[in-house]
Amino acid sequence: MRPAIMLALVCGIAGCGSAQRSQSTPALSPARDSVTLERERYVAEVRRSIAGKETLPASQVFRNVKTMGELPAGRLLAVMNVGYGKSLGVSCTHCHVAGEWDREDKPQKQVARDMSAMAARINNELLKPIVNLKGPNAVVNCTTCHRGQVKPALNLP
Repeated sequence: MRPAIMLALVCGIAGCGSAQRSQSTPALSPARDSVTLERERYVAEVRRSIAGKETLPASQVFRNVKTMGELPAGRLLAVMNVGYGKSLGVSCTHCHVAGEWDREDKPQKQVARDMSAMAARINNELLKPIVNLKGPNAVVNCTTCHRGQVKPALNLP
C-alpha cells in the first residue's frame, strides 16, 4: 500500500484531509533502513518460492494460514510487508522464523492475529454507528496506533 493511501486510511477517522496538512509538511517517503531492506529481501525470497501461484488463495499456497487465507497469496505478502512489517517498523522475523514461516514459535504471531481481529471488530462493529466521522469508510489499521513502532503511541511528545 502506498504511503498516501495509508495516510488516507489513517486520516479517515480524524478527517485530516490534504487541505488540512501544512504546506511545510514533507511528502511521505519509505525508509530504506536495514529493517526495511531485510523485510524486502524476505518478501522477494518468498515471492520467488511461490512463483506462478500468486493468484491462488493464500491458504492453498502457504501452510498454517489462520487469517486472510482467502486473499491471493501475492496480496497476502504485500499485506504482511506493508500492513504489518512497515506499520510496526519490523522485519518478518519479528513474528516468524525465517524460512519456516508456518512455525508458531513466537508469541508475536498470535498477538498480530488477535490485533487484526480487534481492528476488524472496531471497523465492522464500532465505527459504523458513529454518524459524524469524516468520510463514509473510516477504518483503523496497524498504522493508526503503531505509526512504525512496535509499541503503540501511548503519549504525545
